[in-house]
Amino acid sequence: MRMRPTLSWTPAGDLPPGTTDLRPVADALKAGRVLVLSGAGISTESGIPDYRGEGGSLSRHTPMTYQDFTADARARRRYWARSHLGWRTFGRARPNAGHRAVAAFGRRGLLSGVITQNVDGLHQAAGSDGVVELHGSLDRVVCLSCGAFSPRRELARRLEEANPDFAPVAAGINPDGDADLTDEQVGDFRVVPCAVCGGILKPDVVFFGENVPPPRVEQCRALVREAASLLVLGSSLTVMSGLRFVRQAAEAGKPVLIVNRDPTRGDRHALTRVAVPLGTALTTVAARLGVPVPVPVDDSGPDRRPVVPPTP
Repeated sequence: MRMRPTLSWTPAGDLPPGTTDLRPVADALKAGRVLVLSGAGISTESGIPDYRGEGGSLSRHTPMTYQDFTADARARRRYWARSHLGWRTFGRARPNAGHRAVAAFGRRGLLSGVITQNVDGLHQAAGSDGVVELHGSLDRVVCLSCGAFSPRRELARRLEEANPDFAPVAAGINPDGDADLTDEQVGDFRVVPCAVCGGILKPDVVFFGENVPPPRVEQCRALVREAASLLVLGSSLTVMSGLRFVRQAAEAGKPVLIVNRDPTRGDRHALTRVAVPLGTALTTVAARLGVPVPVPVDDSGPDRRPVVPPTP
C-alpha cells in the first residue's frame, strides 16, 4: 500500500512557549558562523503563502505528490495547468525585508551558509550567494526519461504556444507555485513533452513523497558540521527534510534558534523560538548589529529576479 507523505503535525502541549526576545538571535549572529535554514514563512511577506500557518495553503490545497505525478497523466495535466498559471504570479514576487536582511548578514560575513526549503529563488534575488536549494527550484525543468534540464521560461513559452487561450483566474497561489484551479478551469490543457526525447517533464523540485537527492543532503549536513549555530527562519519543520538538520545541530551541542510565529516540530531542540514576524525580527536584529539592510529604490517595481517568465 502506498503511503501518503506527512503534511501536518500537531504540537504537543509540553513545548516551550515562544518569546519576543531577539537577544539570543542577535548574539548568535554577532558571534558569526550562523547557518540559516529558511522555510515558506520567510516568503509570506512577498505575497507567497506558507503551507501551515494561519490561512496556509494546506487548508485548501493538497500538494502534488511524486507518486501521483509519475503515475497519472491526468494528474500531470492538472499540475502543469495550475503551475503554468502560478508561474506567472510567482515570477512577479519580490524579496522582502527578511530576504534582504539574510543577504545583508551574509555580506557582513556573519553567516556560514544558507539552506532554503523554498523553490522561489527569492534569497538569490535579494543577493544571497551560495544558497543550497534543498527542494530544488521552479526555474528549472528536468525530463524524467533522459535527464535533460531546461529553463522554465522555455517551457512556459512552449506551453503558451500550445494553450493560447488558457487564461483562467486562480483562487490563490501556493508555496510550490501551484495555482488553485478547478477541474473545469483546467479543461483540456495541453502538456508538452521533452524537446529532446519526448519524455515526461517535471519541475526540478522535490515533490511531497519524493526524496531529497543524497548528495544535497550530505552537502547540508556538512554545512551543519561547519556552523557554530543554526538559525531557522519561517519553517514549521514538519517534514524530515529540514528537521533532520535541526536534530543534527542539537545533537552536536550547537545552539538552534527558531524565528517562527507558530510552534514547530523542532522547538524541543531549540534554545529559543521567537514568535515575531520575520521581516520585523530580522531588520530589528540587523539594526542592533549595525548591519544595513538595503531597501529597493523603487518599491513599486520588481527587484532583480534570477528568472523572468514570458509575458502572457
